[in-house]
Amino acid sequence: MIELEGVPELIDPVMVAAFEGWNDAGDAASTAVGHLDREWKGEVFAALDAEDYYDFQVNRPTVFMEGGARKITWPTTRLSVVRVGGDKPRDLVLIRGIEPSMRWRSFCNEILGFAHELGVEMVVILGALLGDTPHTRPVPVSGVTSDPDLARTMDLEETRYEGPTGIVGILQEACTHAGVPAVSLWAAVPHYVSQPPNPKATLALLNRLEDLLGLRIPLGELPEDARAWQLGVDQLAAEDSEVAEYVQTLEEARDTAELPEASGEAIAREFERYLRRRDIGGPGQAPGGHATESGDVPYLRDTSGGRTRPPKPQRPEKGKGRPKDGDEGASDDPPSTGPDEDSSEG
Repeated sequence: MIELEGVPELIDPVMVAAFEGWNDAGDAASTAVGHLDREWKGEVFAALDAEDYYDFQVNRPTVFMEGGARKITWPTTRLSVVRVGGDKPRDLVLIRGIEPSMRWRSFCNEILGFAHELGVEMVVILGALLGDTPHTRPVPVSGVTSDPDLARTMDLEETRYEGPTGIVGILQEACTHAGVPAVSLWAAVPHYVSQPPNPKATLALLNRLEDLLGLRIPLGELPEDARAWQLGVDQLAAEDSEVAEYVQTLEEARDTAELPEASGEAIAREFERYLRRRDIGGPGQAPGGHATESGDVPYLRDTSGGRTRPPKPQRPEKGKGRPKDGDEGASDDPPSTGPDEDSSEG
């Protein structure tokens, strides 16, 4: 049953969702939605019944103490709403949860029920996949949709993916069949340093979401965290000659592939973002508050200040560019065929 008591009438609402699990390499997508919820002080108004969708032997509940009493947190999916201020305020309905273990069609129908009741105009689903991309370059983020008209009007790719899929792909198709415009944004995470967190990939997803929705997202400490993460991976990779050589190979392939694209379109997008963010600059951000992700400028932040040191990069297997699809943490997206691979599943 869907109960929406206490939810005010929303202004031009967009639903933004992310799910921990198969479609969340480096926890980049779920962390992005968590950042939005935290920065805009989201108010939870609904939670799906965990009994309906989760196998508790796969996603176990946790016990904690509060005021001397033991309490249990059950794995589930929660919905919250945030209002984005400015000249043209609008609302975001945020969905953050864990990929369900069962009853995916019912799960999607329940989410679509909320979207219908709230008057949601579009659904944006965030995901992250493992790819042959170097950690020293800007994170590739691709936007895909199953709707040809939406692909044309919003400059997105029309998905052509075939193969195993996760809840991101299922929810996007459910939206399409229900007549709800839906977009998936996918960040490519370097497969050789796939362990969470990956603040650089989270930052890239938020920047692309800004572009897609024309919003101005407060970034908080994310730019600093992204620099610290990259510096830490730089240091760890330098300690292993095979990893360092492999990263250099990825860099050369990526740079060669991107040589033709000194595109005016990319410059225009950056300038538009600058105009949106010009009055909220802060430490670790380029003019206008946008985090600098250029591979030309090394991240120079000292990581000795208590921040988590990134896990040691995985040594690449000889003759192999990425883990096999069956490996833990693999995405449901097609194996990467190049350093700038962004053919994401929708």
